[in-house]
Amino acid sequence: MNVRRSAAALAAATAVIGAATAPAVAADPSPSASRAFPSALYGSTDPTYDGVWRQSLTLLAQHTVGVKSPAESVDWLAGQQCPNGAFAPYRADPAEACGAKLMVDTNNTAAAVQALAALGGHDAAADKAVAWLKSVQNKDGGWGYAPGGASDTNSTSVVVGALTAVGEKPTDVRKGEQTPYDALRKLALPCDGDGAGAFAFQPDKKGELAANADATAAGVVGALGKGLVVRPGSGTRTDAATCTDAGAPSPQRAAANGAAYLTKALAKDGHLKSTLPGSTDQPDNGNTADAVVALAAQGQVAQAKKPLQWLEQNSAAWAAKSGPAAYAQLIFAAHATGTDPRDFGGADLVQQLNATGPAPKTATDDSAGDTDDSDGGDIWWMVGAGLAAGAGIGFLISGRNKRRKP
Repeated sequence: MNVRRSAAALAAATAVIGAATAPAVAADPSPSASRAFPSALYGSTDPTYDGVWRQSLTLLAQHTVGVKSPAESVDWLAGQQCPNGAFAPYRADPAEACGAKLMVDTNNTAAAVQALAALGGHDAAADKAVAWLKSVQNKDGGWGYAPGGASDTNSTSVVVGALTAVGEKPTDVRKGEQTPYDALRKLALPCDGDGAGAFAFQPDKKGELAANADATAAGVVGALGKGLVVRPGSGTRTDAATCTDAGAPSPQRAAANGAAYLTKALAKDGHLKSTLPGSTDQPDNGNTADAVVALAAQGQVAQAKKPLQWLEQNSAAWAAKSGPAAYAQLIFAAHATGTDPRDFGGADLVQQLNATGPAPKTATDDSAGDTDDSDGGDIWWMVGAGLAAGAGIGFLISGRNKRRKP
C-alpha cells in the first residue's frame, strides 16, 4: 500500500508540523450513496483523498500503453488546478476559489504534472504547476508532502519526476546551493548496520534514519532522475547491485545502494511486507510494484523478475479492491520490465483499468471530429494503432514521452 495516497489529509497534517514518521493510513474510502462523483473520474470510491492522484496515474498509464484517454477525463484533471498552479487531492467544485483552508500538496501536483506533460496540449498548466513546486522547495533541496513540511524521500522523488517530465534538470532546481539530489542523499542509509543502503522516509525525532521499503523504491527512481513511468530497457544488468560506501554517495551510487536493499528484501518471498504501525504482517502489493519499477530503472530487470511473477500470481484481488491507481501501478511495473500488461498473469490490466471509468477514445471517435491538431497527436496515435494491429501485437507500448525543452 502506498502510504501517501490512502491518507492524504493525515499526511498533509503530519507534514505541516514536520513529523518524522510516515503518516498513518486511514480506512480505504468507500462509495457513498448520498454523493454523486464526477462521471469523468476513474474509480468508484470517495475521491476526497486521492481523486487527482488516481486520475493522474490512470491517464499516465493509458498513455503509456497507447490508449487515448477520454477528453472529459483529461479536462477534469486540468480543471482541478488552482490559480497558483497547485493541486489538492480533490476539489468537489472547481468553480469555487482555492481558499487558504484548501490543502494543496506536492504529491498530487507532481503526479498531475507527469500526466499532463505526457498527454500534451497542457504545457501552460504543467509549467505553472512546476513553478509552484519550485516556490515551495525546502532549504535542504527537497520537498515535504505539504508546503512547509519536512522533506521526505517520497515527495522529493515524485517532484523530481515532474521536473524531468517538463524537461527541467533536477540539478538546476536549487534552494541556495541545495538540489533535490542533495536532499535524497541525506535520507540514504550507509552500507553498515540495519537497512544497509535503504532510504528512510524522514529522519525520526532524534534525527536518525530507519530503512523504509516504500521510500527506498521511490528514492531509487528519484535519485536516477526518473518518474512514475520508466522506459523498458533502461538497463540490462545481469549482476545484482551491491551496497558500497564512498563518502557522500552520488545520486547514482545512492540509487544502486537502494536497489541492493530492495533485492535483498525481495529475495525470500518475492514481495515486500506492510510495515505500517499497528498492521499485521502481510504482503504489500503496491510497494512491491513500485520496487519492480525501481529495480528496472536501475537496470536490474533480472532481479525484478521474481517480484513481478509474484504480482502476476497474487495482485488480482488487491487491484480489484484498490481501484484504478493500483491497476496503473501494475501497468507501470509491467511496462518497465517489458512485460505485456494485456497478459499479466492471464489478466488484461489495460481492460481492467479502462473499465473503472469512462470508455477511452477510439480511432473511430477521433475520425468523427476535427483531427487537425497543431501537435498532430491524434494523427500519430491512429497511425500507431494501425501499425500495432498490422503487426498483430495486440497493444501499443509507448516509450517515455519526449521531454520538452526548458
